Amino acid sequence: MSDSHVPSGVSPAESRAAASPPAGPPNLDPVQVIRSKPYLSALLLAAILGIPISGVAYGFLALVGAIQEFLFDDLPQDIFTGGVPAWWPVPWLALCGCLTGLTIRYLPGNAGHSPAFGFKTGGGPPVDKELPGIILASLTTLSLGAVLGPEAPLIAIGGGLAALTVHLAKKDAPPMALTIMASAGSFAAISTLLGSPVLGAFLIMEAAGIGGATLSLVALPGLLASGVGALVFIGLDNWTGLGSFSLALPSVPPAVDPTLATMAWALAMGVAGALLGWVIRWIGLSLRPVVHLNRVLVTTVLGVAIGLTAMAYQLISDRSFTQVLFSGQDAMPALVEHAADYSVGVLILLAACKALAYGLSLSAFRGGPVFPAMYIGAVLGIAASGLPGMSLAPAIGMGIGAMCATMLRLPMTSVLLATLLLGADGISVTPQVVVAVVVAFVITYMLPDPSPEAPKPSRSPQARSTG
Repeated sequence: MSDSHVPSGVSPAESRAAASPPAGPPNLDPVQVIRSKPYLSALLLAAILGIPISGVAYGFLALVGAIQEFLFDDLPQDIFTGGVPAWWPVPWLALCGCLTGLTIRYLPGNAGHSPAFGFKTGGGPPVDKELPGIILASLTTLSLGAVLGPEAPLIAIGGGLAALTVHLAKKDAPPMALTIMASAGSFAAISTLLGSPVLGAFLIMEAAGIGGATLSLVALPGLLASGVGALVFIGLDNWTGLGSFSLALPSVPPAVDPTLATMAWALAMGVAGALLGWVIRWIGLSLRPVVHLNRVLVTTVLGVAIGLTAMAYQLISDRSFTQVLFSGQDAMPALVEHAADYSVGVLILLAACKALAYGLSLSAFRGGPVFPAMYIGAVLGIAASGLPGMSLAPAIGMGIGAMCATMLRLPMTSVLLATLLLGADGISVTPQVVVAVVVAFVITYMLPDPSPEAPKPSRSPQARSTG
């Protein structure tokens, strides 16, 4: 079938996913369903599935971390005695682009949805034949330096594994059962990634637009699987010592009460976050039609461009290129703890380089948009913390909230991501974060769509590569 009716840069699979609402039969009686034996069995199955799926997620994150540490820390230190050279990430990002492009081009399923379209969970879980592509594309993306996070691949992997289990157990399982168990698998996979099982569950539910009776029916097994998954993550951390892979700030800036000045700066931060987010999305969406001309070659070139951006940052700032690469999850605690060591000029340079690498990564690679948005928001907040009437804690919270609202377009989740990250002190900055999030969210939808005009589709086999 011809793909010419699909908008520019959108594959048929992504078009169906974006247009497909969350599954769920109408006119449900949640009380009757919850009392039923099949639903109680689903709760038990969700708890059981939470154990192996969270174990797979933990292993995936541990493998990503091990590859990153070996390639970008241990190996160059063994080779070079005078410090890691600035050009070191360039060949690895070229390999990243090549392997990711080959995976998307030749394996079934498009390796998951493109992160350039924001955080999406609609369209149902991936089928079994699509899982290898999702795993391989996200593994190369995350391990070799592209600027995306692990949350979207883990959600897809968890949902796909849960759906596969249900299919193997009962091939004629009803759609509602698949929806519930796939959601439970996704909840378990990111149970501690964002610092709290509840926050991960909230992210999935707001992104999917789950509400009404479906919310109650899906949330219970999902929360149960998420709680079991959190226990598995903690247990594996204690057993292996590899880490909990949970977003947290060991050193949190002191809390301050809201003032008129910080509320006014929240308006400005919301505007700044919306404008910068628009530029990032414009970069990612504008490059997607070019990527479709030759998936493997263009993705490799984009990988080199990301590596050169990181190299330029190290040469100019004399700080590590790793601050530009990767999702930013591991780098954020050190950034906040040593915020006073950064000049405003270096922070602006870091935000610009990270934003450029983020936009380039959105166009062709596979991963999630959450952590890079949070990292850039934290950088902006630290840079703005020296303004008159501003302080560090609200500035970081407002920056994270504004960037997440722009890139994710999930206002409630954006507020929670910014405030819960700051721990107990997050309560005091909630009013400023809410203002920044609302302003960024509204302006994001007032700005013109950054998607380019649709070019005429090419008939070459390589140009018809989806994704």
